[in-house]
Amino acid sequence: MSEIKIHLVSSNNAEAKKAKKDLAKLYKNYPIDKANTIVALGGDGLMLQTLHDNINRDLPIYGMNKGSIGFLMNKYNEKNLLKRIEKSISTELHPLKMKTKSKNKIFSAKAINEVSLLRETYQAAKVKIYVDGKERLKELICDGLLLCTPAGSTAYNLSAHGPILPLTSNLLALTPISAFRPRRWKGALLPRNAKVRINILEKKKRPVSVVADNSEFRDIEYVEISEDKDIQLKMLFDPKTNLEERIINEQFIY
Repeated sequence: MSEIKIHLVSSNNAEAKKAKKDLAKLYKNYPIDKANTIVALGGDGLMLQTLHDNINRDLPIYGMNKGSIGFLMNKYNEKNLLKRIEKSISTELHPLKMKTKSKNKIFSAKAINEVSLLRETYQAAKVKIYVDGKERLKELICDGLLLCTPAGSTAYNLSAHGPILPLTSNLLALTPISAFRPRRWKGALLPRNAKVRINILEKKKRPVSVVADNSEFRDIEYVEISEDKDIQLKMLFDPKTNLEERIINEQFIY
């Protein structure tokens, strides 16, 4: 990388705001259109928001944790920031693209972690699953269902007992949320080029919403999901704590 020109962004919590102010005194804070690297200060939510906000910019993002979990962030340290960015390892991600129909209107959104379907009422959702145009599951009764990227496999997917996916696995995880029937269905691993369609059965009696990261659409009829190969997102990690290593390490935490 040539001369590193950073643009600082932060979440709204006091620690993140202070970190931004401190770093702006130590390093020049370039306008976004003059920068070649974004430094995000906050937690995983801030990282996801920064990725979404700059989804059409070819700018790598180096995050430092000033939030809670910070799985997608590096450890905060204001010293030698430009050198650390220069030595960092780039992790490239492709988001999911989602299309859904709700109240006779078509909506679309991107998801970096996952697209999740959730029941809206006390009654379980009832859905039918297609993969690459072929019916794979005629009826699934559940609280919900999600399709996640490797980067998102340690988020909601993991809490729903889905598998952790290494970034190089070229897979997506389709994971049920509290499946009732069939009881033994634990989900599926799909190739990253798979096209998934989920139809909502009994949609008036059993309304379902769909969430693509932070975009929600209610009372849907169906959702179509696939990887968006036209968009490439770049996250920067310190060599000893890169995202690939974190995903592997997460599988040995008990």
